[in-house]
Amino acid sequence: MTKKYIVRLSAEERAQLLVLISKGQTSAQKIKHANVLLKVDAAGPDWSDEQAAQAFACAPRTVFSIRQRFVEQGLEAALLRKPRESPSRELLLDGELQARLVQIACSEPPPGQARWTLRLLGERLVELEIVESISPPAVMRALKKCPSAPPAQMLGNSA
Repeated sequence: MTKKYIVRLSAEERAQLLVLISKGQTSAQKIKHANVLLKVDAAGPDWSDEQAAQAFACAPRTVFSIRQRFVEQGLEAALLRKPRESPSRELLLDGELQARLVQIACSEPPPGQARWTLRLLGERLVELEIVESISPPAVMRALKKCPSAPPAQMLGNSA
């Protein structure tokens, strides 16, 4: 089978990869990708995807992806993990909803309460139909991301 993406490392790139591997000061994944690139180099050992995959304990598809990123995007892209196109899960509160949360947290607490708790804030967000449901830790994370949010000592504990 002919290879679609042929890796041809320059002397400078090969030296850079050898330094990266010998120092061992970077992530194991980056070192593995550097080793794969050195072994699949057409001017070097020219291993097949299957040989490299077996030698470095990864899938042949991983070796193919490393080759493809090297040819299409360059050395740095081949060494790094492919960035996500979308987040693993959608945010519960975007900027506008976070602002509403801060607005509620800065308002007067409900009658009979000395201060807002994370649980009370979550219940109020549900009550106002801002979100379907939200946990106290999610409320805490949203407040931590807002520089204008009230300090933690102003809020009660989440119980």
